[in-house]
Amino acid sequence: MPSYGTALFVGGTRFIGRHTVEAFLEAGYDITTVTRGEHTDPFAGRAGVTNRTGDRTVRNQLEAARDAVEPDVVVDFVGLHPGEVREATDVFADARYVYVSSGSAYVPGDVPMREDETELHPCEPEQEDDDDAETYGPRKAECDRAVFAAAEAGVEAMAVRPMLVQGPHDYTERFGYWVNRVAEHDEVLVPGDGGSLLHRVYVEDLARALLLVAEEGKPGEAYNAADRSAYSLDRSLELIADALDTAVTPVHASERELAAHDVEPSAFPLYTPEPRLVSTGKLAALGWESTPPVEYIAETARAHVDAGVTGPDESLDRDTEESVITALRAEDGE
Repeated sequence: MPSYGTALFVGGTRFIGRHTVEAFLEAGYDITTVTRGEHTDPFAGRAGVTNRTGDRTVRNQLEAARDAVEPDVVVDFVGLHPGEVREATDVFADARYVYVSSGSAYVPGDVPMREDETELHPCEPEQEDDDDAETYGPRKAECDRAVFAAAEAGVEAMAVRPMLVQGPHDYTERFGYWVNRVAEHDEVLVPGDGGSLLHRVYVEDLARALLLVAEEGKPGEAYNAADRSAYSLDRSLELIADALDTAVTPVHASERELAAHDVEPSAFPLYTPEPRLVSTGKLAALGWESTPPVEYIAETARAHVDAGVTGPDESLDRDTEESVITALRAEDGE
């Protein structure tokens, strides 16, 4: 498929979509984003980008967008429930449809997790319309199965499964938590031994992956999107510190040491007790490459500092963090 045409994005004005718009514009596409209008449109007045107000859960609004745009490509950023994806693959059956899934669709265990081998979460019927965090992985897995079913029926539908996405404009602020800690403090509390491995992907690399799969991907396939190299939580802190021209000392705390202060490891963004890694060979076979972490973490860290990002509201507060660090220092006789 040539690098031009019309693209319709379901979503597309916040984080991943925002960068993907830029990638498709550079490739020569005319783009229409369909959003509910609840967030500022960063592309207002931008040549080549049009926004339509619409609710993806209302079929006739999707049909109206389809009929107005006649898209060659549809990228679906906000499909959170299987019924929505089934509806979208039907409405956009004449386009190449790329669904933005998640590495959370996999049942954890395999290292690395592979598209055609690792088991996907089952999804019970009562989970399909749920919105709890606990059902996110099962719902994404069932959305992927909807994509595969559509492909079997003749739709050019594909899924891309990103791991943890990092980059400027990340409203989740998960990586921003660690940037803020390094920027503001000499010592940072880290759960475990600092070796936590959660595969990441730079948002601009993901945007290029979505473009590549839209043009070169095979219908009925899923493609993992993650850095071609993985790095630990401690290494993240080192890279952030280098980017901000500062220094940081990680203070490691075991689960038992954290529990003594009523702190759960889950209070730390990006922490995983077991490695969460995926194979990226399938996407690389299409010609995709990832940006070295030292480059994109530098850009991301500076962007988060400039934006005043501090981290998710539910993450560990600094006062508690300092009390744990003080107690650990006292135990070590410091």
